[in-house]
Amino acid sequence: MKKVLIVAYYWPPAGGPGVQRWLKFVKYLPEYGIRPVLYIPENPHYPILDQSLTEEVPEDLTIYKSPIWEPYSWAGWLSKKKTKKISSGIVPRSNPSALDKIFLWIRGNLFIPDARKFWVKPSVKYLMEILEKEGINTVITTGPPHSLHLIGLGLKERQNIRWIADFRDPWTTIGYHKSLRLTRASEKKHSELEKKVLSSADEILTTSKTTAAEFKKVTVRPVTVITNGYDSSPGFAVDGDGYFSISHIGSLLSERNPSVLWKVLSDLCRDDVEFHKALRIRLTGVVSDEIVQEIHNFGLKEVVEVHPDLPHEDALMAQRTSSILLLVEINSEDTRGIIPGKLFEYMAAGRPVLAIGPKDWEAGTMLEDTGSGKVFTYTMEKELKNTILEWFRDFRKGTLNRVSPEIGQYSRKALTKKLSERILWE
Repeated sequence: MKKVLIVAYYWPPAGGPGVQRWLKFVKYLPEYGIRPVLYIPENPHYPILDQSLTEEVPEDLTIYKSPIWEPYSWAGWLSKKKTKKISSGIVPRSNPSALDKIFLWIRGNLFIPDARKFWVKPSVKYLMEILEKEGINTVITTGPPHSLHLIGLGLKERQNIRWIADFRDPWTTIGYHKSLRLTRASEKKHSELEKKVLSSADEILTTSKTTAAEFKKVTVRPVTVITNGYDSSPGFAVDGDGYFSISHIGSLLSERNPSVLWKVLSDLCRDDVEFHKALRIRLTGVVSDEIVQEIHNFGLKEVVEVHPDLPHEDALMAQRTSSILLLVEINSEDTRGIIPGKLFEYMAAGRPVLAIGPKDWEAGTMLEDTGSGKVFTYTMEKELKNTILEWFRDFRKGTLNRVSPEIGQYSRKALTKKLSERILWE
C-alpha cells in the first residue's frame, strides 16, 4: 500500500469545513490502496472547536506532531474577542477601530503569508527524518494557512519527492486579502510566494474551477479541481418545528451581509401577518455584530435567533430541520470561485438553498445545475422576494423538499477516488 504524507493545520478537535475535507479523505484513502500519514501541530490555536469530529479519526492513523508558536496567543492578551474574529476570517467592513487597524496591519504585513509561518522551518527539518523513516515519497500540503505550502516547498527543495499542493481557498485573491492593509512590499511578497509555490509543486489541487483557471495563468504545472463534498445520505429531510425558518450555519463575516435579504423579509413581514408569525431567521456560528445589528434595524429583531457553533452532527440535523438554507458570499469579482464547504451538505440536506453572492458565482451555478436551490446577486430584490413567497407557499403545503440525483458526484467517496488517481499518477 502506497504511503502519502499529509501536512495539515486544521484537524479535530478543530471545527469547520476545512477540517472535514481531509478528515474524510484520510477516512477513505485506504479503500483505494493509499495509506495516509498525518502531520499536524501539537498545540494549535483553533478559533472553532468541535470535539465530536475526533470520533471520526481512524484508530489506525499514524499521526506525527510538533510544537507550533503562534502570535494569536499573545495577541489575545490585548483583545480575545478581536483575536478570535480575525483568526476566524471575520474582518471589519466599515469604520474599523484603531485596534482593528493595528491587528489587520500586523496580520497582513508582519506575518507573511500568515501567522503560522514560524512552524515552517522546524517542520521541514522534522519531516525530512519522517519521510526517510516511513519510506514516503509523496507529500500533500493543504492550505490555508498557506504557510503550510512553504513546508512542502522546503521539502521539495531538499528531497526527491512528489509534492501536491491543495488550495482549499485562493491565496492572494481570497475575499479578505485586500482588507489586510498591506504595504506595496508586502503585497509583492505574497504574490512572489504564491507564484513560487504554484511553480514548484508537482501538481495543484483546487476546490473550484475559477481558482483553477486563475492558477493556470501563473503555472504550467497540472491543476486539478477536487471540490469539497458531503458524507451523509442525501435527501434525509426531517420535520421542522412549524416555523418557516431561514438558516445560515457557519461563520458569517461582515462583508457577507445580504442586506437585500433583510429588506425583502422586512417588507414581507410588514405586508403579510401570517408570514411574520411563521418566519424565523436562524444564524448559527460566529456571526458579525454588524450583521445582527442591521437585521434589528430592519425590524426583524423578534424573529432572528443567533446560536453558538454546533457539533458537526448537530449542524447536519439543524440543516435538515430548516425550511430554507442560506448561503452567502462576499459581493466581489474576487469571490466568484469561492465554494463554501457547507454547500455540499446543504445540497444533501433535502432543503432548498437560497444563495446570495457575486455575479457568475460558481457555487450558485452548481446549485442551479443540480436543482438544489436558486442564486441571486445583491441587487435582485424583486426576484428574491418572488422566490421566497413561492417557497413559503410550498412550506404551507408541505412540499418544500428538494432532492436531486445530480449531487452524487460530490459524495466524499467519489471525491476520494478522484484524489487517489492523482496521488497514484506518476
